[in-house]
Amino acid sequence: MVVSGRMTHHYDGELVVFLIGMTINKFWRPDLWLPVLRAMPTMLRELGEAEDSGLLGHRLMLEGPHPTVVQYWNSLEKLYEYAAAPHAGHWPAWKAFNRRAVRAADAVGIWHETYLSRYAETVYVNTPRLGLGRCTELVPVADKPRA
Repeated sequence: MVVSGRMTHHYDGELVVFLIGMTINKFWRPDLWLPVLRAMPTMLRELGEAEDSGLLGHRLMLEGPHPTVVQYWNSLEKLYEYAAAPHAGHWPAWKAFNRRAVRAADAVGIWHETYLSRYAETVYVNTPRLGLGRCTELVPVADKPRA
């Protein structure tokens, strides 16, 4: 649904933007890259179902053989806690990736970038709820005080 007008997000609190992706370097080795691709939706579902996970929202972006997920978190500490939690989905997926990488290190790659933001500006004009505006409150641009 398109939100009419000139909108921006409203969110008070710590904001972490986490980009995580993979590169499929050898399409003919789905035995190595398909498990990596399948692991992310499982982790996102797990985070979405946990009320206090810290994940505000996410968006999948496809650019050729390089799927990327943009994640918005309310806490850097919660992001790190999830990544290191042995009972959560990330830790077993990470260990499985490393086991497969021993067999063919260059078949699939993974990467991430983490940004802690003290200020974020967003503008959405006649668009559906996207990005940060999808997981926070949307307000008309004129109603948001400038930082």
